Amino acid sequence: MADTIFATSSGRPPAAIAIIRISGAGAFDAASRMAGKLPPPRRAGLRQLRHDGVLLDEALVLAFPGPASATGEDLVELHCHGGRAVVAAVERSLSAQSGLRLANAGEFTRRALINGRIDLAEAEGLADLLAAETEAQRVAAMSAAEGRVSRAIQGWIDRVAMLAAQVEAALDFADEDDVEDDPAAMGQVRSGMQLLSDDIEAVLAQPPVDRLRDGIRVVLAGPPNSGKSTLLNRLVEREAAIVSPISGTTRDRIEVAVAHAGLPFLLTDTAGLAGATADPIERIGIARAHRAIEEADLLLWLGDETPPRRDAIWLHARSDAVGRDHVPAGPMLAVAADHPTTIAALWKLLTSRAQDLVPRVDHLALGTTQRRQCHTAALALAEPWADLLIGAEHLRVAHSALAAILGLNSTEHMLDTLFGRFCIGK
Repeated sequence: MADTIFATSSGRPPAAIAIIRISGAGAFDAASRMAGKLPPPRRAGLRQLRHDGVLLDEALVLAFPGPASATGEDLVELHCHGGRAVVAAVERSLSAQSGLRLANAGEFTRRALINGRIDLAEAEGLADLLAAETEAQRVAAMSAAEGRVSRAIQGWIDRVAMLAAQVEAALDFADEDDVEDDPAAMGQVRSGMQLLSDDIEAVLAQPPVDRLRDGIRVVLAGPPNSGKSTLLNRLVEREAAIVSPISGTTRDRIEVAVAHAGLPFLLTDTAGLAGATADPIERIGIARAHRAIEEADLLLWLGDETPPRRDAIWLHARSDAVGRDHVPAGPMLAVAADHPTTIAALWKLLTSRAQDLVPRVDHLALGTTQRRQCHTAALALAEPWADLLIGAEHLRVAHSALAAILGLNSTEHMLDTLFGRFCIGK
């Protein structure tokens, strides 16, 4: 039998209200020892919370019998006053009860998954929702948490199951000596598998959700003293990078997260791309700059020479400096640190480019692991075969890959990694 767990599920005190949740087979008994008779299910009741006869607080108490609760188990919520001393006293009282323990990070949601209240895709969406800092992150996470990804994946699983049933039927009615005598049945299954593979690939062609979670990587690159650090500071509106006329001031990558127009960006300042150098630290910085350029979602190139990537946003930097008032052919935008209109124009360009790198609100957004499993399924479904037994095996592989997205064959390590992203109490 699983332990009965408890934790504060609201924000860190002090606060107006603190919600302390208790979940497990002993939840009702534990709450009754403190609050006396519990109110009817799903109805709030005002109760005095006591420990060894000492009044701890007056709180609203709600009881949710399992399995129709957030965790699928008996669950009680204590809505206490949100002072630190009150919360600490209630938690000490619960800790003193035999069979109760403080919940681990994400353990309430993990129990909801294990007890079938949510699936793995919904749990991942909830984790992203808790971490959301921009509107785009919130919208994508809410879509997953409310089951949009799950419904799509389940629909694909159902289609695989129907195709597998057709294969089983064809095998059952085929002659033992020749299971390939029904070309019509084989053709129908093949076309169904290919159509499903095409549908999955169409979703995989959309941008991944990871750029919303991790930020769109914008790398500022160019030769030394080309204005990279100054431009970074203007874009993030604070002194995030050291600015100096001394060549080689920036030796390592400086990363700054910023939200703009509802989108998350990760701006990276890099070491100046100088020629050969005897300084080993500078060589490491230049190597990291080259790697950042390769990995960038968007590259801001501040050099006067042709950018190293054809898709780079080529800037005519320091356009207010002496001798740089003329914009040569090549750069698409002139920027100057002391001219806010040029910074605004650059943000407009970055936002426009970024919109094409993140999933649209009306499209299904998948994460890296989900995309990998879908790719495995699509490949298996599109694999040519001549024997129904081989076709059945391809369907089994596709089913297994899609089921993994919903957590139907998840490993403990994978679950530990996911729920380690949650806070205690969720």
